[in-house]
Amino acid sequence: MPPHPLFVREARGAHVWDLDGDRYVDYVMAWGPLVLGHGDPRVLSAVSEVATRMQVVGTGHPLEYLAAEAVLEAVPHGERLLWSNTGTEAVQVALRLARAATGRRRVLKFAKSYHGWHDTVYAGMSEDDCDRPATPGGPGQSASVLDDLVVARFNDVRLAERLLSEAVERDIAAVLVDPVMSNAGVEAPSPLFLSTLRTLCDRHGVVLVFDEVIAGFRIARGGAAEKYGVLPDLSVFGKAMAGGFTQSAVVGRADLVDQVTSGVVHAGTFNANPIALAAVAATMRVLADPAVHEQLEEISSEFEALVGAVLGSSADFGSLNRVGSLLQYVPAGGATGLHGTSGLWRAILEGMLRQGFLFMPSGKVFLSTAHTSADVEATAEALDRLLRQL
Repeated sequence: MPPHPLFVREARGAHVWDLDGDRYVDYVMAWGPLVLGHGDPRVLSAVSEVATRMQVVGTGHPLEYLAAEAVLEAVPHGERLLWSNTGTEAVQVALRLARAATGRRRVLKFAKSYHGWHDTVYAGMSEDDCDRPATPGGPGQSASVLDDLVVARFNDVRLAERLLSEAVERDIAAVLVDPVMSNAGVEAPSPLFLSTLRTLCDRHGVVLVFDEVIAGFRIARGGAAEKYGVLPDLSVFGKAMAGGFTQSAVVGRADLVDQVTSGVVHAGTFNANPIALAAVAATMRVLADPAVHEQLEEISSEFEALVGAVLGSSADFGSLNRVGSLLQYVPAGGATGLHGTSGLWRAILEGMLRQGFLFMPSGKVFLSTAHTSADVEATAEALDRLLRQL
């Protein structure tokens, strides 16, 4: 992480302390999971209680269904759930379910959208990759599996209509979409985009999969389906659902998920380990209180207003995109990037770190219920000082 890796010895609430004992206001939040902040006592107490009884057992245990019920209660389209560990794994499970159900093999994704590091989906990472053969996103990937990938453009309804009208000929099993382009500028869907995808998938026998690893349970208790009123066939969740522990899930239609009882392979030693599921159950209990997302919205709106005002003092400083408690710095010219954003962001990243504020190279900003107005006000003041010097 530029300008240099930060090594942390302690983290509490909205703050981390480095090896020298310097404190930072943390807007990385472990790259998204810590929607309740570091060390939330409600999560840690649940985990500690379970850890004294069992760690990983290789058998069934009550938290498998208690945590699942807590998630399914929140998700509008939740009929069944499969546990996994990471977002990358869960995306692969969802695509396997779609292929098994349709008898097709290809997946339509959207340019710039990140769905994990796996060879089959880490491609089409440039806006220029639309509607042409996909190429590997990095060295060491198998190019042969990318014949299964079709790349469209987010919010381009006409292109989606054309590609999906050829779903049978193209052998398209699934549409895989991040509803808010969490890793590609936090771009919100246009009013008709998600609903059009839903209609097209129904018409052409394609499984609609929402990748909500980042957005899920952060932008709304019920994720994108609640916020935008469009129900996918499957959603992939992770990060925020476990309040800082490693867990993911595939949630959705019973007939799709139940395929694992009739031949579709889904495996993993740690998939439903008691430690992580204790964290899921505790986190979902907290998020069931409407006041929690109201608090997230208030602090995120305040960040957008105060920090956005500082950026807005000059056309050269850039701006902010926001969907709930997920924000993105957008430089003048609009070029954001998964691994690093251009424009002034590098200078802002380094200058804010020196003043005690920790941000991500991509320019994404994660807020939590642990952040306070004082944190946000101090951030805006520090950014104002920095920009006056640039």
